[in-house]
Amino acid sequence: MHVNTRNTVCLIVLSTPLAVLAYFLIWYVPPFEDGKVIWYLFFYCIFQTLQTCFHVPYSALTMFISSEQKERDSATAYRMTVEVLGTVVGTAIQGQIVGMANAPCLPGPGDIVADLSNSSKSVGLNDSEPVISLEHTKAAYMISSGIICSIYVLCAIVLFFGVREQKESSRPKSEPMGFFQGIKLVMGHGPYAKLVMVFLFTSLAFMLLEGNFALFCSYTLGFRNDFQNILLVIMLAATLAIPFWQWFLTRFGKKTAVYVGTLSVVPFMIMVVVLKSNLIVTYVTSFAAGVGVAAAFLLPWSMLPDVVDDFQVQNPDSTGHEALFYSFYVFFTKFASGVSLGISTLSLDFAGYISRGCSQPEEVDTTLKLLVSAAPIVLIIIGLVILYWYPINEERRLGNRKLLQEQRDNETDSETDSTELANVI
Repeated sequence: MHVNTRNTVCLIVLSTPLAVLAYFLIWYVPPFEDGKVIWYLFFYCIFQTLQTCFHVPYSALTMFISSEQKERDSATAYRMTVEVLGTVVGTAIQGQIVGMANAPCLPGPGDIVADLSNSSKSVGLNDSEPVISLEHTKAAYMISSGIICSIYVLCAIVLFFGVREQKESSRPKSEPMGFFQGIKLVMGHGPYAKLVMVFLFTSLAFMLLEGNFALFCSYTLGFRNDFQNILLVIMLAATLAIPFWQWFLTRFGKKTAVYVGTLSVVPFMIMVVVLKSNLIVTYVTSFAAGVGVAAAFLLPWSMLPDVVDDFQVQNPDSTGHEALFYSFYVFFTKFASGVSLGISTLSLDFAGYISRGCSQPEEVDTTLKLLVSAAPIVLIIIGLVILYWYPINEERRLGNRKLLQEQRDNETDSETDSTELANVI
């Protein structure tokens, strides 16, 4: 299996139009009632599949645009900065457009009883809010999804015309390994297996936090009309903090940066649950938590090229293995996302969550606190314990860089000798 820059970019370009169409249809309400679940399930699965076709080659490009560790680290930092910035833009666009046309909440039995006790007539909790029709809400989601699709296409065009193929990376040095042989070899590489487990647990922790934070802000903290802005603050803080973490890992090493960056978010996970609900405190806590989220975005991806280099040192005759490393990394990202969604949905369902309810049972508040605080903290600790046994430190990383440079120099000398011999003949 061999992948070069041209192949990866072409795969991105081919998958982008279909992915954009599938994403748009996820937000489209079909003109029929029966079979809507199948409609959304089908297009969601199609979008996730096509998104993987985009994400795997896009991530693997880091290994093909340069052979220098410093340049790869820098490219990873730029890539993650733009990724988080894109998340900020998407959050701002969808959050603000949809937030202005968000359908009012539905009062539950407890809300009606409380309202009757304070009024001489039966009125809903939403009487003071402007009435927003379902059609307005549908239109808001379609507009926001259309804008995001346009940004998606624009980014793919920039990538296609902006990335240049590195000639020495496009030519295999020997016969490429088979797919199943590559899987066996890659998954049997100890440092990679440990890094994947660290990445799985920490990703699951932050996905639980991100997936339930909007509900936590709306119901537990009572900031139903501000949760879009709170999420925006988190992602904006993450964008601004990535350059800091890039400097930190070059100064103190990547393992140290992972420990410091990931643990830095734990106190704020505790604070947001323990402290009394206050909007200003929530904004400050969210901004500080975003700094830790930046470390979770950047550091695992910055460590992956080191594992690939370590594998190359130990298996100098293998080629085309880079995409396998990134493929499984993306797979475990999707796996963590699915597990996070399943845990959240089942937990809230057992707790008695009321969809679009103006208030929730006390059990839902307790469940949300566990999902955004206790559970992520436990998963982070497990991931960092596994990280302790991760063997690639700064000394080994620099040694691998030296050995790879020697390999490339030897290959260059061999090619030069072959060319001179051919000219003589």
